[in-house]
Amino acid sequence: MKATPLVLFLLFTIAKGLHNPKCDATHQHDHDGSTLQVFHVFSPCSPFRPSKPMSWEESVLKLQAKDQARMQYLSSLVARRSIVPIASGRQITQSPTYIVKAKIGTPAQTLLLAMDTSNDASWVPCTACVGCSTTTPFAPAKSTTFKKVGCGASQCKQVRNPTCDGSACAFNFTYGTSSVAASLVQDTVTLATDPVPAYAFGCIQKVTGSSVPPQGLLGLGRGPLSLLAQTQKLYQSTFSYCLPSFKTLNFSGSLRLGPVAQPKRIKFTPLLKNPRRSSLYYVNLVAIRVGRRIVDIPPEALAFNANTGAGTVFDSGTVFTRLVEPAYNAVRNEFRRRIAVHKKLTVTSLGGFDTCYTAPIVAPTITFMFSGMNVTLPPDNILIHSTAGSVTCLAMAPAPDNVNSVLNVIANMQQQNHRVLFDVPNSRLGVARELCT
Repeated sequence: MKATPLVLFLLFTIAKGLHNPKCDATHQHDHDGSTLQVFHVFSPCSPFRPSKPMSWEESVLKLQAKDQARMQYLSSLVARRSIVPIASGRQITQSPTYIVKAKIGTPAQTLLLAMDTSNDASWVPCTACVGCSTTTPFAPAKSTTFKKVGCGASQCKQVRNPTCDGSACAFNFTYGTSSVAASLVQDTVTLATDPVPAYAFGCIQKVTGSSVPPQGLLGLGRGPLSLLAQTQKLYQSTFSYCLPSFKTLNFSGSLRLGPVAQPKRIKFTPLLKNPRRSSLYYVNLVAIRVGRRIVDIPPEALAFNANTGAGTVFDSGTVFTRLVEPAYNAVRNEFRRRIAVHKKLTVTSLGGFDTCYTAPIVAPTITFMFSGMNVTLPPDNILIHSTAGSVTCLAMAPAPDNVNSVLNVIANMQQQNHRVLFDVPNSRLGVARELCT
């Protein structure tokens, strides 16, 4: 297997970018649902790909550093007492991995938005924004359907730290080392072919610091102001995505909105509700199997606890799965034992990955066992390989120990080439293997 996931996608800077006809493929439309293309932030279709190619090691370490920051952010959301995050602690989408196109306003302006299943409100940089780095902000003055949300509106109570700017609602949030000031506004937002009138989102006015990403954000969380909450009649709080592999040239996965055209043959696990962190998609992970052996994990390492935020979430913005330390150690040790059965090899490390090999390996499968649903991951979802194939690492890591982190995060590398279905009305999450690469 010549998998080269982390380098190919960093060498696409020579590609023709958004002029690639595949980047402008039409969206399919069903009577009660829509399908959008999803592409990786480093794909030829993305203006956010790195300007200089990086070595494999650099790219892995960079992705890991961003994951540390995202884990810090997720932990800060679920801790019982609010932990003051370190400087980079809220870089939730500092490296948003997958992006979709949206049209905003009348006439429509095309913007790229990062998909984020752990955030509710959407936001975009707007013209006259002080400190925004984008060259293509949303221009409210050019839209005939744009309006500001008033201070008395119910939506104003649903954002963090709302303030009143004259009669218009405004809000502030911190993001990495940056602080962000935004107005709460409404305009027509079109995803695929469905216009959603008066969609409420943040229009960024001012940014201090350099950690805010240049593109906008599409909030796919479960809370108020999320896409689900604002399109309940249209899409009935149901969506699914298939994320393409890092190593594919045509990075086009799909985001399907609405119950129509969702897969019929799919296994489900119940979604769990945490009132302290209503946005996150918690599930009940009961055991993990490496090869045929269920590894020995203390039950409290996997148990859901709404008070502490402990448990397991599916997240589209973390790249590599993180398991709380006792769970990770059990998986890693059995993985190493299985490799050693075939061949005595020296285990090396790379950045945050502690189980790497410099010779070819025969890897066991890893199965996440949820209530009512098992997800068995093939080698493509659990191993990363260097360009020349000389280094292979287990692509998982322990939850960072510098945070009170009690959260297991099923991340996007482990979700690639699977259809992940979020069926909120029936409070369930489904997973089925699907090659969307």
